[in-house]
Amino acid sequence: MRKRRYRKKSALKKFLIAFFVIIILGGGGLVYELYSRVYQTNILFTKDAAEKYIYIPTNSDFSQVVTILSENGLLLNINSFEWLAKQKKYNTNIKPGRYRIDRALNNNELVNLLRSGAQTPIRVTFNNLRTKEELAGKVGSQIEADSLSIIGYISDILFQKKLGLTDDNIACIFLPNTYEFYWNTSAEEFTNRMLDEYSSFWHPGRKEQADNIKLNYHEVSILASIVEKEQSVKLDERSDIAGLYLNRLKKGMKLQSDPTVIFAIGDFSIRRVLKKDLKFVSPYNTYMNTGLPPGPICLPSINAIDAVLNAVENDYLFMCAKEDFSGYHNFARNSREHSRNAKKYRRALNKRKIMR
Repeated sequence: MRKRRYRKKSALKKFLIAFFVIIILGGGGLVYELYSRVYQTNILFTKDAAEKYIYIPTNSDFSQVVTILSENGLLLNINSFEWLAKQKKYNTNIKPGRYRIDRALNNNELVNLLRSGAQTPIRVTFNNLRTKEELAGKVGSQIEADSLSIIGYISDILFQKKLGLTDDNIACIFLPNTYEFYWNTSAEEFTNRMLDEYSSFWHPGRKEQADNIKLNYHEVSILASIVEKEQSVKLDERSDIAGLYLNRLKKGMKLQSDPTVIFAIGDFSIRRVLKKDLKFVSPYNTYMNTGLPPGPICLPSINAIDAVLNAVENDYLFMCAKEDFSGYHNFARNSREHSRNAKKYRRALNKRKIMR
């Protein structure tokens, strides 16, 4: 009897040991599975790539985020990412933007990054542009808002009226420079930021300078755009050119600026303005119209605007490009001097066979 009881106890003991071993192993496996889903690397990041950026558009849902990550070849295990994202409720809290991935991440790090909305800003640069359409195209290629939404927003009549601007001079509010934006910036957000920059630019000092030359902010920008196109090489000459044009404005003379004719015609390949071009009918043709054109002929740089605000007081009324093609101009106080300078420049053009 005692042997039988001993054998039963021994069998029970072995069973219990085996049972607990199975429980421990199963629990360990479960723990390892959970650990793997959360903390094991799940981003495929090759050594030859210094960084990758993913772009999550506004109004994206969770399935779109998974698709974006997968299409960029980032996720090693989609199921584990989806599981953790749902545990941390990221699937119902998608934040759009541009996110930088510069190392191998585990699911926890990736979900935390995307859930935090800690996107990497983008540097938006625009310069050397002629029209608001070019601006919209340039900026629209760098942020989420496309060119159509940008041009549509700034062309809205009610928006322009609120600012006291028109379709011709609305471009004056955009100051060429480099700015930091989040990628998921809308057309409205972009424009509001530019208005803030414009407001900051026109500090009391610049306001006083504009008053001194009897021009408002938009007129300063329009004149600056002409100065910019008249002198894009030798920037030290811009303030002299600005002084010349201010003299003509004071005297009620036509500005007679070749770049305004080129802008009116719309053929920016023209290197030599001909007599027939001067008759092109347009409010931008300053050979036909007195005063400033209705809007800028380019988005003037801050340098050109400041050249107008700091215009040199001179008695010049005419200028012509120097015949040595140095980039500088010959200035004249009367038409006789100017005629001689123009003749020398035409001879130089003919010698180089620049006919158009």
